[in-house]
Amino acid sequence: MTFESVEIPDWLHPLAKASADVDPNVLSRFLPPDDPSVRNSAVLILLAEGNDGPEVLLTERSWTLRKHAGQIAFPGGGVDPEDDGVVETALREALEETGLEPAGVVPFAVWPALWVPVSNFGVSPVLAWWRTPSPVAVVDPAEVASVHTVPVSVLSEPANRVMCLHPSGFTGPAFLVGDLFVWGFTAGLLDKLLLLGGWARDWDPSNVVPLPDRLVEAAWRSEGSRSADVRRMTAIEHDLGGNDPEDVE
Repeated sequence: MTFESVEIPDWLHPLAKASADVDPNVLSRFLPPDDPSVRNSAVLILLAEGNDGPEVLLTERSWTLRKHAGQIAFPGGGVDPEDDGVVETALREALEETGLEPAGVVPFAVWPALWVPVSNFGVSPVLAWWRTPSPVAVVDPAEVASVHTVPVSVLSEPANRVMCLHPSGFTGPAFLVGDLFVWGFTAGLLDKLLLLGGWARDWDPSNVVPLPDRLVEAAWRSEGSRSADVRRMTAIEHDLGGNDPEDVE
């Protein structure tokens, strides 16, 4: 899909321009290997103009899920055979998770696929403008616990930015959004979104906080039976810009 003729508001032009030819290595150190076993998936990074400037749509995954329980995420999931590319996947998943009306969404860029090693997903972030916001809410409580539109100004506020220390010793960017703790893969993408959109502000990366106990418990519930090496890789898969694992041994 090409996006040259897509009309978007002026405030999205810097992000669209930066996204058109973004180097995948800027987004992550983990890129999908040339292997047919990699499973294609997509997430929707949906931006709207709210009362306090740009806002982004996020979900809180159900706390009863076997994998990534309780984590803040973008709507998304695996590509179905019936999907006509990753854009359709992202829109379909957003509809299934939040009730989002796809007709009001204007995709304007797709970032290069990023690799989640443990689950072997190649995740394509689809960037879109929420031209006509529609009501969104939890569709299936077994999958999603809550749905949020978060102002970009809250994410870029230096006081809301920290580095998250995973029990493995691995660190990565995180955001404090009210009662929500945004970490891992989603936080990494948000970090790059702020950078490429021109919204990033100086913050103190030496402010390191441990992963909250509730999220540690949820993570180990699905990962505790795995070997130490695999659990360590599970920590690595969540990072998009944190410390190199060789630096935290």
